Amino acid sequence: MTVVLDAPQTEEVQRAPVGRQPLDVVPLRHWWRWGLSAVAIFLLAQLVWTFFSNPQWRWNVFAEYFFNDAVLRGLWLTLWLTAVSAVLGFVLGAFLALARLSGSALLNSFAWGFIWFFRSVPLVVQLVIWYNLGYLFPTLGIGWPFTYDFFVVEFDTVRLLSSTVAAILGLSLHQAAYSAEIIRGGLLSVDQGQLEAARALGIPRGRRFFRIVLPQAARAILPNAFNEIIGLLKGTSVVFIVALPELFYTVQVIYNRNQQVVPLLLVAAVWYTIFTTVLSVAQYYIERRFARGSARELPPTPIQRLRARLSGLGERARRTTERGAPREVAECSAAALSTEVR
Repeated sequence: MTVVLDAPQTEEVQRAPVGRQPLDVVPLRHWWRWGLSAVAIFLLAQLVWTFFSNPQWRWNVFAEYFFNDAVLRGLWLTLWLTAVSAVLGFVLGAFLALARLSGSALLNSFAWGFIWFFRSVPLVVQLVIWYNLGYLFPTLGIGWPFTYDFFVVEFDTVRLLSSTVAAILGLSLHQAAYSAEIIRGGLLSVDQGQLEAARALGIPRGRRFFRIVLPQAARAILPNAFNEIIGLLKGTSVVFIVALPELFYTVQVIYNRNQQVVPLLLVAAVWYTIFTTVLSVAQYYIERRFARGSARELPPTPIQRLRARLSGLGERARRTTERGAPREVAECSAAALSTEVR
């Protein structure tokens, strides 16, 4: 008996029994995930709809004051306070962390007491204390110890501690207490075997710290450090208590005059969101750079993930198209084979 096929036999027909179609691979369906995703999309769509349907947002007022000169000056002061306080706070926090790790009981106790005090007192209370320090010490200066005879140099406390200086002192000392514990935790996360090996090789102490300990500790320090910087950026809004015209204080002054509360608060919220997003993006790429020493392959960036997902969708569509054509050929071949066998 001779069997004649109308079409070339494909690999799927060769592996599958006669008259039986190949099985389709059905992906696992996550119903709960789809349901929660639908709820999230609905809530987001509802929020976006209110932006365009509710006239109380007053987007024309928002657009008028978003690039207002007073608002931009307040924004610049906010960024300047954040940068100065972050630098001073982390520098002082690094010394406090080293003091906490030192073998000196005096330095250890002093650093612990500093951290305990400035983490215990709320930031707004610290700002008010620094701003009103003149009530406690009318003059400050250098002179004989344990006296108020400042014969070398003497300053008027009220003039010395202006609202700007009080804000920097309050923010910096408050930040130093938290950054000290962040840095100390990062240094303790380094394996002690690294130090013992470096010490056995005779590497100097300074090089051990800056070339071995610090790069490894940075991976543990960076996430918490950026969280503190972002919190400090938003925490500068507290300095309105000392009448410093930063972003939030400036917005308050404007909406107290024109009674446009919601649009002006939205201006401040959008500016805070923009710069916290910039800091978050910088955090991601800096962490990715420091991950080079611990990961064989760096994690893909969001842009790389998007490209990979788009290429994956294209590849899946191509495979689906290619799978459909052999299936039609297989069906025709199976039908022809069945006819010839009969």
